[in-house]
Amino acid sequence: MGLSNRSGLESALGELFSAEKKARDLADEMASGPPELVLAVLTEAVERARKLPDDEERVARLSSVAKILGSLGGPAAVDALIDILGSEEHEARHAAGVVIEDMAFERFKEVALGVERALAKLPPDHMALSELPYILIEIPEPGVLKLVHRFLEHANEEVAAAAIEACVELGDPSSVPKLAKLERDTRLVELDEGDEPDRNSDASVTIGELAKEARLLLQSLEPEDRA
Repeated sequence: MGLSNRSGLESALGELFSAEKKARDLADEMASGPPELVLAVLTEAVERARKLPDDEERVARLSSVAKILGSLGGPAAVDALIDILGSEEHEARHAAGVVIEDMAFERFKEVALGVERALAKLPPDHMALSELPYILIEIPEPGVLKLVHRFLEHANEEVAAAAIEACVELGDPSSVPKLAKLERDTRLVELDEGDEPDRNSDASVTIGELAKEARLLLQSLEPEDRA
């Protein structure tokens, strides 16, 4: 197919639209199958995808599975999505995060329960635990802050640091007492380049320092007449 002329480009675009429609139809058809069987197939697909040597193919498969899981719904689907959220590949994490966020807008309780299961069962260094606070703050539900506060108590310093940043983003002063409890925490976290312009890009900071900065910032946002 020649893509150097208008007709060739239009033809290619039409084929692309058709392929994407077919993919959506197949995903919808799969999601309408027996839930337990569909979940088993998708879970196995995730394990196979992670063993692929080709990065692009691995990400494509994980992203496709995430979309189907979003259509399927249910506790097991949420757990599988959170598992994909812990992938090493940024694109796969992003795809799972978008689906989890979309699900939470319609079925927040279902996602919230999945988050609680993740906190209770996932290994402390599971990457999804550091991603979930950032996803939660995008969801306009009153239960979000309570969930984020649970991440502050996590044994992994990266998870706690993510929760501290999430508290700042939410801007709710009720986080102040929770942050104050962390101010003597000496665990170190590495700062990503650009996170703190006044510090070196490879600098470390304690959880306690992050918590204190977050507390002071939230207190500065409170009305002057607030007790």
